Amino acid sequence: HTLTTGVISGLRREISSAATGRPIQDVIQTDAAINPGNSGGPLLDSSGNLIGVNTAIYSPSGASSGVGFSIPVDTVGGIVDQLIQFGKVTRPILGIKFAPDQSVEQLGLSGVLVLDAPPNGPAGKAGLQSTKRDAYGRLILGDIITSVNGTKVANGSDLYRILDQCKVGETVSFHPCSTATFFFALDGC
Repeated sequence: HTLTTGVISGLRREISSAATGRPIQDVIQTDAAINPGNSGGPLLDSSGNLIGVNTAIYSPSGASSGVGFSIPVDTVGGIVDQLIQFGKVTRPILGIKFAPDQSVEQLGLSGVLVLDAPPNGPAGKAGLQSTKRDAYGRLILGDIITSVNGTKVANGSDLYRILDQCKVGETVSFHPCSTATFFFALDGC
C-alpha cells in the first residue's frame, strides 16, 4: 500500500476524458503523485475524509510527478448510483457532432456549431441543421446552439455542463442562432 501527500492546488478544473473526449468538469487539482496503479484511489483530506477519486495526471515527463486530477466525491456519488441502478453510467446525448470551440471563435461566433445532426438522432429529428457544402463547394454553416433550457451556451463546455444536469429521456429546449426554438427528448449513451 502506498500513501502520497500533496496540496490541493485548484478547484473546478476541467479535463478531457481519454476514453470519450467528453470534458470532466469541476475536478480537483493536486500536486500529490498519481501513478498508474493508484488512479481510482481515494483523495483524502488531512482528517482522512474522502474528498475525491484520483483519475488522471498531467506530466510533461511521463512520470508520476506533475499535476494530478481527482473527481469530487459528490460527483462520484451520482456515478456510483447509476452503476448500481443500470450497471453503467448513462449520460444524456444530443446525437450531434460539433465544431471545436477554437474554430467557432475564429469565425467570430459564440455558441456550439453543429457539424453533424444525423436525421435519426434527437437533434436531427427535432430539425437542427448540419454544416454542409453547397453545389459549388461553399461551406454552409449548420445551426449554432446559443442556449439550452434558457441557459446561455457560449461553448462546448457550457453545453456539456447543462447536459450533465439533465436526464436521459428529458425534453429540453434548444435555441440556435436562428429564431426557431427546438424541443426534443435526450437519448442516452
